[in-house]
Amino acid sequence: MKRALVIGGSLGGLLAAHLLRDAGWHPSVFEGNAEELTGRGVGLGTHPQLIAVLRRAGIAFDETMGVKVPKVVYLDRSGKITVEQPTTRTMSAWSRLYRVLRDALPPQDYRLGKRLARVEQDAESVTALFADGSIDRGDLLVGADGVRSTVREQFLPQAQPIYAGYVAWRAVLDERQVPSDIHREIFELYTFCLPEGEQLLGYPVPGRDNDTAVGRRGYNIVWYRPTDSRALADICTDASGRCHATGIPPPLIRNDVIARVKADAKALLAPQIAEIFVRTDPFVQPIFDLQSPALVFGRVALAGDAAFVARPHVGAGATKAAIDAVVLADCLRDAGGDLKRGLARFEHLQLPFGRDMVALSRQQGAYLSAQLQPQESREAAQRDVAALLHAHGTRSDQIGAIVTARGLDAYF
Repeated sequence: MKRALVIGGSLGGLLAAHLLRDAGWHPSVFEGNAEELTGRGVGLGTHPQLIAVLRRAGIAFDETMGVKVPKVVYLDRSGKITVEQPTTRTMSAWSRLYRVLRDALPPQDYRLGKRLARVEQDAESVTALFADGSIDRGDLLVGADGVRSTVREQFLPQAQPIYAGYVAWRAVLDERQVPSDIHREIFELYTFCLPEGEQLLGYPVPGRDNDTAVGRRGYNIVWYRPTDSRALADICTDASGRCHATGIPPPLIRNDVIARVKADAKALLAPQIAEIFVRTDPFVQPIFDLQSPALVFGRVALAGDAAFVARPHVGAGATKAAIDAVVLADCLRDAGGDLKRGLARFEHLQLPFGRDMVALSRQQGAYLSAQLQPQESREAAQRDVAALLHAHGTRSDQIGAIVTARGLDAYF
């Protein structure tokens, strides 16, 4: 059986491993962190393509996997619902999907503490060399190691993430900590707040231990705020004076930074959302996007966020990784023993798909990016609240249109 080395043990790597196993490969996943990733990640949107790939991987996507929301609404500054639209969305959580995918993989095929140093390859095999001095060989190496991919850095050093000009403040509050009156008003809804130049989303997700039972869920907030490079550097500087340029670990965010963003929440947001936000321990995510000009390098392929990073407005990071995984596995299966032909087909399909997904995310984030640009650019990027809510409510349709246009329907 041919062996695949999958670099990166998050959702993209796990999805690739499961689909490659289904296609007749023996995958081994190598995760750089020494500890399990179950405590990481927050809210996550689902789409039909993600659910279809999970089912192909043997994961039954049922009502315990997420929380359904029936309506998307806009709260004005006073807390009044002024726009509402029906929707049919299931909101899940990164940790919920991670756990089921991780548990379904044989323990010996998932290795922690394996930080990749470099890749070597020849006509017969590919070798991963790790920082701990160990090596591993296989027939294929899949770089699924995220936005700061070591695999991509080796083969495409010129392909760097581009800062979009804004950050997302993220937070989750246990359902039982949400005040009862606020819970009755908005907990079950997909809610927008839209301060001038900013955008906030709030919605229910699986709670601690991935529980979706009523009373044990969580309320997830994503608050996009334009932030210039100087302000970003300040936010990402810890109490010791060290600047974490690409994103500061949550425990290192200074108390004064947290106090400032909570004060802004009280001043700018609908009171229901502000009350939830100030009860949380928020953390910050600088928003980047990235496009790779190639995906295949001999026996090496890039997938998921290592290949393309779309801004989170599309809510499809896991879905894109799932589509990459299933297309890669099927292309290799359909090519028989011809690895070169299978990888060439994968790249032919997924390069335009990835570009389309990044373009869609940039379109949906254009208003936020424009806030740090000259006045004429800001004026050109006007915001239509009803259109914005409609776009978020139809994101699955938008992704489906890209899938169809790129001829990927046959993979689901």
